[in-house]
Amino acid sequence: MTSTAADVVAHLRASFRTGRTKPVTWRNDQLEALRTLLTENAGTFVKALHSDIGKSEAEAQRTEIGFLVREIDHTVEHLDGWLAPEDAPLPAALLPAQGRVVREPLGVVLVIGPWNYPLHLVIAPLIGALAAGNCAVLKPSELAPATSAAIARLVPQYLDTEAVAVVEGAIPETTALLEQRFDHIFYTGNGTVGRIVMTAAAKHLTPVALELGGKSPAVVEPGVDLAVVAERIVRGKFLNAGQTCVAPDYVLAIGDTAKEIEPHLITAVRALYGENPATSPEYGRVIATRHFDRLAALLGDGRTVIGGGSDRDSRYIAPTVLADVDPEAPVMRDEIFGPILPIVSVPDLDAAIEFITGRDKPLALYAFTESEDTKQRLLSETSSGALGFGLPLAHLTASDLPFGGVGESGMGRYHGKYSIDTFSHLKAVLDKPLS
Repeated sequence: MTSTAADVVAHLRASFRTGRTKPVTWRNDQLEALRTLLTENAGTFVKALHSDIGKSEAEAQRTEIGFLVREIDHTVEHLDGWLAPEDAPLPAALLPAQGRVVREPLGVVLVIGPWNYPLHLVIAPLIGALAAGNCAVLKPSELAPATSAAIARLVPQYLDTEAVAVVEGAIPETTALLEQRFDHIFYTGNGTVGRIVMTAAAKHLTPVALELGGKSPAVVEPGVDLAVVAERIVRGKFLNAGQTCVAPDYVLAIGDTAKEIEPHLITAVRALYGENPATSPEYGRVIATRHFDRLAALLGDGRTVIGGGSDRDSRYIAPTVLADVDPEAPVMRDEIFGPILPIVSVPDLDAAIEFITGRDKPLALYAFTESEDTKQRLLSETSSGALGFGLPLAHLTASDLPFGGVGESGMGRYHGKYSIDTFSHLKAVLDKPLS
């Protein structure tokens, strides 16, 4: 008999109430089991990720499996310290007394994963949920069916089935899950679905973390080494065929750099993927035909510097750079989330800051500059989920940096200790003697 969403949540809630997930030994055991799941089945996941989204083995190991193993190792190493009660100073009027902050697990949490990193972005939140002592329901993306099936098959073989459940399916299954009361919901995806998740959560006053996206600019200032800049932007942009939430969405080129960077971008694309990226084993594909059609419609929004080719049957869109792009063109309206890189020209830093602040706050802002004054102005005069100087995407790999958005790019944060805080209640404790 198939369990309903209500049955799954009720079972986990009853399990949580027994206290089985609270001991630190249980948490460490689950994290070690999760590590074993990933390492023993790396080949299975590599094949699934290639089937779903065309990821190469090297990219799957680097951005999905390897990332998760490192995050688990970092968490296990520091968990005792992160969970230790923190002394809190008290006002003189309350003395003698002691104050401290204690982290306690929330209960049963829901993790809804996306399709672009269908292993990484389901398991990374789970690491924090388990480390914080919670039960969890995982909902992998139905748009990555091979990876979803692998997660659903393997998780029960390695993790505590009284504490972790996997629910596969599409909109009906997700809707049924969202009707249940959870103690936290962690969603990665787009703002449209994020609003649906938040609306459902509000009915139960359930806290949410929404890891969304947005148009992350890459500001390029005159005077920088454009060959280095182009190589770093191309690697960050076209990883996973551009389907990365923190990929540079567009180049915001100041002054003459718009024209000057073009040949360097051509060189960088060819160096990374060859003359024909369609034959490169390192270049992926667009996840689905409807996403291909959306992206293909944007290919004419400017002058093609390199790329522009596509094949609907294989969902291939070449790594494409567009120049002379109108800021009001369709390609500049919404997050591209694909292998198309527009170049927008602005006359100076003031105009660049005005351009950025006049739009929704992005998940990341990148800048390539040798000026400390420019760095300080971007830090103080713009708002974004993260700010990276000199290298896109890198902040995502640092476990001691919080990862999350602001405004339209999301809310909440995770990785490392920030995951523990997200999946814990920080309880205030005051202890005053009776005599």
